[in-house]
Amino acid sequence: MDKTLLKGLQVLTHVAHADRNVRIMDVAESLNLTKSNAYRVLKTLESAGFIRHDPRTKDFLPSIRIWELGTQVMNRLDIRSRAAEALHRLAEQSRETVHLAILDGREVVYIDKIDSPEPVSAYTRLGGRAPAHCVATGKAMLSQLADAELSRLLVDLERHSPFTITDPARLREELAEARANGHSINRGEWRDSVWGLAAPITDASGGIAAAVGVSGPRYRLDSGLRCEELALLVRRAARDILESLRHRG
Repeated sequence: MDKTLLKGLQVLTHVAHADRNVRIMDVAESLNLTKSNAYRVLKTLESAGFIRHDPRTKDFLPSIRIWELGTQVMNRLDIRSRAAEALHRLAEQSRETVHLAILDGREVVYIDKIDSPEPVSAYTRLGGRAPAHCVATGKAMLSQLADAELSRLLVDLERHSPFTITDPARLREELAEARANGHSINRGEWRDSVWGLAAPITDASGGIAAAVGVSGPRYRLDSGLRCEELALLVRRAARDILESLRHRG
């Protein structure tokens, strides 16, 4: 393992994920580096064009090159283009925020989204992440995994709201129910005022490729009839996307 490269990637990730510009001391303290070490890594990343230095404030911030690389990766995710029609149809029919997500370890990554037209809606960020055990898209994908893989992932589950399921046994029961029903439900488990429903999308080999879901404020979704309506819509969207993937080319 190249420890220097690893350190550089850790610093780059820290700068990219920070919600504000960072200083040398911020990086040193967050990643347990010496100030001189943090400075050297930051200057190397700057010379490579991945971060920028503001000489006025002495802060470091991500460069547009990171966005360019991310865009190239996103463009290679064929599922986004294949899912576009179904996502727009789901957005029109549900009038809630629509997500297309993939599983990355114990987290979901939102690779596409359509915002709700309603004045009060669920907020997420394209490219953002969320713990898989807390959100509907995550639970939809977890429900399709083999038992051995679940055993690896369902450990030390962190609580993010009063409704987060942190007991692996209870979560397994809910995932089994989601698998049987074809959709999962998030009842305020990530943000307590936001509910969501999602359905898994399998790939050609039957493995999990992604999940499509909707989310919105609890007061709109906390109803049996509304959940049934949205469950039908997300399952239909997942089937449409799967059909599009099968006829690619």
